[in-house]
Amino acid sequence: MKLTAYTNYTLRTLQLAALRAPDLVRIDEVVRIHDMKKPNIVKAVHELGKGGYLVTQRGRGGGFRLARPADEIRVGDIVRLTEGNLDVVECFNPASNTCPLIGICRLSRAFQKAARAFMDVLDDVTIADIASNRSDLLDRIAAAEARAPR
Repeated sequence: MKLTAYTNYTLRTLQLAALRAPDLVRIDEVVRIHDMKKPNIVKAVHELGKGGYLVTQRGRGGGFRLARPADEIRVGDIVRLTEGNLDVVECFNPASNTCPLIGICRLSRAFQKAARAFMDVLDDVTIADIASNRSDLLDRIAAAEARAPR
């Protein structure tokens, strides 16, 4: 399976929020550290805020932080939020399916099983897990920030 770049942006944003917790993180930090486009991160922060994963604070000293403990935010839930429909092949969606083999095709069942296994693994991973090697991640972030243009 291939996830969108947008999902990657949201997960990196949440990971940085977990690393900086309880401090606020600024969108510009995410942009600078990960060399991403600001509109993408603004959109990610907005959607994560609407989804109840981030709390945002406007203004000069503003930023965002996790809205709940990192160990309560499952990567699988974020993937579902950002990816929406995870239909790997058209026959997963009865409304758009054109395959006459639906219901008897073993390939379709294999794809469904694989998609479930993929999400089961992501449901077992939390934002706390992807931020658990905190000192290594912060060292790498410090190096990235030192190289980033201001």
